[in-house]
Amino acid sequence: MWLRRLSTDRIERRLAAPDDTPRVVVAAIEQAQRIVAMNDAAARLRLRPDMPLADARAMYPSLPVFEADFEADRRLLEAVADWCDRYTPLVGLDPPDGLFLDITGCAHLYNGEATLARDLLTRLKQQGFAARVAVADTPGCAWGVARYGKQGFVPRGGNEAAMLPLPIAALRTDAGTVADLKTSGLVTVGDLAARPRAPFVARFGAGLILRLDRALGRADEPIRPRLPVPAAMAEQRFPDPIAREEDVLGTIEQLAGRLATLLERRGEGGRLFQVALFRADGRVHRLELGTGAPLRDPPRVRKLYQERLAVLADACDPGFGYDMIRLSAVATERVDSVQTGLAGGDHADELTHLIDRLGARFGLRRVTRLVPQDTHIPEYAVAALPAHAPAAFFAAIEARDDLAQDSLSPVRPLHLFEHPESVEAIAQVPDGPPVRFNWRRTLHHVVRVEGPERIEMEWWRDDRGNRLARDYFRVESRTGMRAWLYREGFYSDKNPHPHWYLHGLFA
Repeated sequence: MWLRRLSTDRIERRLAAPDDTPRVVVAAIEQAQRIVAMNDAAARLRLRPDMPLADARAMYPSLPVFEADFEADRRLLEAVADWCDRYTPLVGLDPPDGLFLDITGCAHLYNGEATLARDLLTRLKQQGFAARVAVADTPGCAWGVARYGKQGFVPRGGNEAAMLPLPIAALRTDAGTVADLKTSGLVTVGDLAARPRAPFVARFGAGLILRLDRALGRADEPIRPRLPVPAAMAEQRFPDPIAREEDVLGTIEQLAGRLATLLERRGEGGRLFQVALFRADGRVHRLELGTGAPLRDPPRVRKLYQERLAVLADACDPGFGYDMIRLSAVATERVDSVQTGLAGGDHADELTHLIDRLGARFGLRRVTRLVPQDTHIPEYAVAALPAHAPAAFFAAIEARDDLAQDSLSPVRPLHLFEHPESVEAIAQVPDGPPVRFNWRRTLHHVVRVEGPERIEMEWWRDDRGNRLARDYFRVESRTGMRAWLYREGFYSDKNPHPHWYLHGLFA
């Protein structure tokens, strides 16, 4: 698909101006303002791309001129690609003004490829886009026919008949190569295809011949979709757009039921779901949510999206309604049916459901679990990992004997600071516990002490040659505050005044 007037269509859609007004878009090229895009009315004035603006102004002094905004054009192209996702999930970008759609297996939804192409063009025209569409066996042939051909539909096996009469520029070659070939008397694709290949490879490289073979169907050319291809999906189209949240949630539950049948047949469950809400005006809302365990229960999928929509509120405005809804299982995982008990509920399942609900509201990245690590350093003893990680991952960690909590190990504070805070402490003897310390401009007198508990850095972590050694003390002040203090390093001639830190609070 070729959006042949993308830049000026973007401007005219914003201005809501009549189509018969000539407009050009200019950009600075080689220290001069040159035309890079124009609408049909300007093209009828015999203006051409790459023409200096000064020459165009000399011919038409009142010509409306707009500065090029390539970033805005790119965003608009991506928005159109999102909208085209209603026809196929395999949509690839062809910047600056084209798209590739792989409609294999999708055309029957529109009663054929020709009907799909007509529906696509009609809808784009209603949205204010000038577009040309070509349907062919290969992306290269479709690209060339859409820009230089007259017919929009190339029958199966008709790539050569459609491409050979077209100019060499239809092979997606640069202007310099086209000019060099034209100097040699080669104007059409047929002229190039009829010549021996070795001289062209030696002069222009293998890329030119590769593009020729791809356009003629002699070599494969994959389309790189801009969005990941879902493992499974189901969609529902509506003759009249729907806007009520209850209708949207009901449709999601219905689509989840279709997915459940497919996933159950595979022995899988969804770990990452995406709902695409296609608005009647062309905008697309995509809502993703992950799960803490493989899921294929339609009521739970509906509940999670109900939580998600409650958070988004106006950010998911239906506008004039949705004319299509698609539910995709972007990522799946193996899940086996299990025999549930009759005595009580499944606590693991309830925890997973809680994680899913919190993730739907706040995002799965904000829901974490504290997992023990193989280190004695307190601030590194646990790590916050995503709570939606596979259950087997946490089960393997819990099964490790070296990470099991010893019931006789010293008590750790309830509140452990992310970074230990420096304090001023005084001890009766150099290696003894503190008798008083100053923390946050408050002097605390120690009445009870437990310790020391010595913690040293593992030898394989000491990569800088600095030995980390701490003596921890559990202390209680006269006011009842219970703190976890430590002295870093040992008393020596080189270190007569070791530093003291407060690392956490017990109560």
